[in-house]
Amino acid sequence: MMTLLELKDVTAFYGPVQVLDGVSLSVPDGGAVGILGANGAGKTTTLRAISGSVRAGGSIRFDGRDIRGTRPDRVAALGIAHVPEGRGTLGDLTVRENLRIGAYMRRDRKAIAPDIDYCLELFPQLKNRITSAASALSGGEQQMLAVARAFMAKPRLLLLDEASLGLAPSTAKNVYDAIRRLREESGIAMLVVEQNANLAFELVDSATVLETGRSVLTGTSTELRDRDEIRRAYLGG
Repeated sequence: MMTLLELKDVTAFYGPVQVLDGVSLSVPDGGAVGILGANGAGKTTTLRAISGSVRAGGSIRFDGRDIRGTRPDRVAALGIAHVPEGRGTLGDLTVRENLRIGAYMRRDRKAIAPDIDYCLELFPQLKNRITSAASALSGGEQQMLAVARAFMAKPRLLLLDEASLGLAPSTAKNVYDAIRRLREESGIAMLVVEQNANLAFELVDSATVLETGRSVLTGTSTELRDRDEIRRAYLGG
């Protein structure tokens, strides 16, 4: 399977403070990879380095081209959609308007309406809230809208940051069930940051573990599930 995204020895900084100090991972075309780690390990910063919103060093290649240092709007235009921690929906706009804004760079205008219908079928809770302001939605509905809006850009790679954060367990499971279906039906590659490793392992094929800004362990979901230190740290076992 072709490698779609490859990071080699990536560093990243907030001002003078170095947060990443050698992150390496790869995402195959159509594959799903997780990033695990404690708070402060650099998971969110890794996604920000890819999307161009923090100063980064090392090598970040997408579809064979070097994108390190590329502006976030250009990264999005290349086919990378970022669903940030905290969801990032446009609260003053309706659900439908949020979905249409997700598609603003697309040229296939006739396909936008059917794709909105698909999102509403994927996340039926949004169907009844289509004319509601995003700010009026529950946390789970806002997360669903954020994922759906990212899908509307028709990306090749989805960066997903803590999709279960702050959600009740049943709501988080519903969100991840829909994301897994989206992956299966669309073929979009995914790089997933998730504190709830049980949810992550149901979606991703493999994962990389970060500690203090470095990649320390990579393996398939099955391999990592079976490691005692992973079970103790991330699986509650």
